[in-house]
Amino acid sequence: MRVENPAHRAIMRARVVRTERVTEHFINVTLGGDALADFEFLGRDQFVRLFLTRPGQENLHLPTDADRRWVSQLYDMPKERQPYVRNYSVRRFDPLAREMDIEFVDHGEGGPASAWARGARPGDEIGLLTDGVYYLPSPGARAQLLVGDESALPALVSILEQAPETLRARVYLEVPSSDDVRPLRALPGVEVHWLARTDPHDVPGRLALEAVRAADLPEERTYCFVAGENALPTELRRHLVRERGYAKDDITFVGYWKHGQAVTD
Repeated sequence: MRVENPAHRAIMRARVVRTERVTEHFINVTLGGDALADFEFLGRDQFVRLFLTRPGQENLHLPTDADRRWVSQLYDMPKERQPYVRNYSVRRFDPLAREMDIEFVDHGEGGPASAWARGARPGDEIGLLTDGVYYLPSPGARAQLLVGDESALPALVSILEQAPETLRARVYLEVPSSDDVRPLRALPGVEVHWLARTDPHDVPGRLALEAVRAADLPEERTYCFVAGENALPTELRRHLVRERGYAKDDITFVGYWKHGQAVTD
């Protein structure tokens, strides 16, 4: 999969500045600190790796090598010092204020990152590792198809906020409930479909998958960006190639997580 990486990767420390409940299932955490002056912001769906303290840890211990060795350094740490590591999209970055917004899906106490965001208070420390961008539209595409469940919502909203006025796209955003629907930047060529689940036991991504399968999609060359629970990008890519005749090279598909697979480390 193609990824645009920053010229310089860095591991840095930041602190919580404030938190905000955006909708029923989304919490925005604003991070700040002088170290963010070195953050290379690429925009679009750029993600960072977050290092979070585990319950009972008083201090945040971080790897020191921002390149490949950070993983081995992480797992060489004793378990009692090792932080959680999660990937999250950057919702907003203000280089002048040295502030960054990260939006978390609130799963209650169902995941370490969600629990951390629910309990985050100003001054809490967090680690960041600069990473790259998956959203790389094909130069020859005339239209776009953007699809995601709640885990991809921050990335897709960021893409739309930074898109040119000339963007022509159909967007399918699946969220846990109707209370998570929010106003978005209005673009004349962009058609947004909000898909709110009504059954809390439904597998995330299925509603979006079925909606796109049933949709009247553009026949012209289209760049597709699909992200979320693993089955959504995997199955939708198969449908777009086999049933719609879309080129594989025009589809970016990213599985952020797998339903039923608890990740605790």
